[in-house]
Amino acid sequence: MSAEIDFYFDFISPYSYLASVMLPRLAAEHRAAIAYRPVNLFELMKTVGNRPTTIECKSKGAYAITDLQRWAKVYGVDFAPNPFWQTIDFALLGRGMLAALDEGKGADYIGAVYPAVYGAPIDLGQRGQFVGVLEKAGLDGARLLERAKSPAYAAKLDENTRAAAERGAFGSPTIFVGGEMFFGNDRFDFVAEALRAAA
Repeated sequence: MSAEIDFYFDFISPYSYLASVMLPRLAAEHRAAIAYRPVNLFELMKTVGNRPTTIECKSKGAYAITDLQRWAKVYGVDFAPNPFWQTIDFALLGRGMLAALDEGKGADYIGAVYPAVYGAPIDLGQRGQFVGVLEKAGLDGARLLERAKSPAYAAKLDENTRAAAERGAFGSPTIFVGGEMFFGNDRFDFVAEALRAAA
């Protein structure tokens, strides 16, 4: 039986964008499966008493942009701060991911949406542009976004957020291999070690 990687993330997190690039590579190398578990990051942080310091502290926020650019270069992907950040409904992005997962298209969805948020930013707050991004990835964008409006997906996003908090998560990205938790995009050596042990 292959190991499973539980990946708790919110599309609002640029470090989770980087993790979303690396995890499929790691999973393929170790023949592991990825369980994508979108959450509401700010609700998670509120639940566990954490604070969004990269937003609250201007100096830390500026440093994070430089840090993200460095990591993106290491991973061989594009990164740019999103100028449309305030117009995007990130909860909708998470609910859309849940709908895509139900259709067996989760990897396609995350592979399309995250680059549109932080690779070459597109205003996903504009429905037409969001639909276009999804359709370019071979998804039925309009239908998927309609499904994402279902209260059932809002409830599932809340459920994932509660589950993450109960497991000890405090931010995004959070990765679990079995009972071991790893936070951030810079812990993949440890994740790989856990996957080897679980094999």
